[in-house]
Amino acid sequence: MPDQQLGDAELAAQPAAYWTGVAHEALIAYTRERQAEKGYTQPQFWLLRNLSAADISPDGAGMTLPEIQRAMASYIRPEDDLAVDAEALVQKGRLRRDAEDRLWITEEGEQARLDLKRNAPAIRAALHAGIPDADYVTTVKVLRQLVRNAGGTAA
Repeated sequence: MPDQQLGDAELAAQPAAYWTGVAHEALIAYTRERQAEKGYTQPQFWLLRNLSAADISPDGAGMTLPEIQRAMASYIRPEDDLAVDAEALVQKGRLRRDAEDRLWITEEGEQARLDLKRNAPAIRAALHAGIPDADYVTTVKVLRQLVRNAGGTAA
């Protein structure tokens, strides 16, 4: 659908699935472009987060690549190659691999995770520019209701 000026009645008739798909792809592309400018990939950040006891990992224990892939199953994209990204982090000293092929975050990796995390507010601010918090909250509430109406589970 071309980007054109539509009235409220026309906007109300637009398919939500189309616009949520367009938004999804645009937001991911924007986020990944900003991360690439800082020298890392989104999956690399996720790997560090999933292995950090100070973030997603409940205990900081090492994980095999298949375990990490299962942990990331709800957000990993088909084009993501965790093996390549993990190896890049091993080469940079941010992850280490033990004798059982489990990946562990290193002190350098924890520092990198913290440094990368500092980029998130700027990305969010750019994406939310011109959108009052109240409008954003309304949008999220509407999307959650659409999910429920479609039989999904909205957290």
